Amino acid sequence: EVQLVESGGGLVQPGGSLRLSCVPAGFTFSVATMTWVRQTPGKGLECVSTISSGGSSTTYADSVKGRFTISRDNARKMLYLQMNSLKPEGTGVYYCARLKYADWGQGTQVTVSS
Repeated sequence: EVQLVESGGGLVQPGGSLRLSCVPAGFTFSVATMTWVRQTPGKGLECVSTISSGGSSTTYADSVKGRFTISRDNARKMLYLQMNSLKPEGTGVYYCARLKYADWGQGTQVTVSS
């Protein structure tokens, strides 16, 4: 059974930082392209960032470029999203996903508010 478990969300002030983590199970993580997707009240579903299986290639939505960094540790089977300079419009639920197989985690809530 495929599982993706996110953690690290919370309440943060504008300009603050959070680091999201995702623990995968049930598939070979080291060969999987992984994506962070968020659902926000303003924009609905948005692919925030994608990382290749080996971690050498990354892409970002224009809305987060320069502020967010996706990374992975294949040895430890972990996926991360470092989020800096957070904005209120970044409030939403953040999901770890293996989109090719429509595998999603349960999501972690991020709230950016003063």
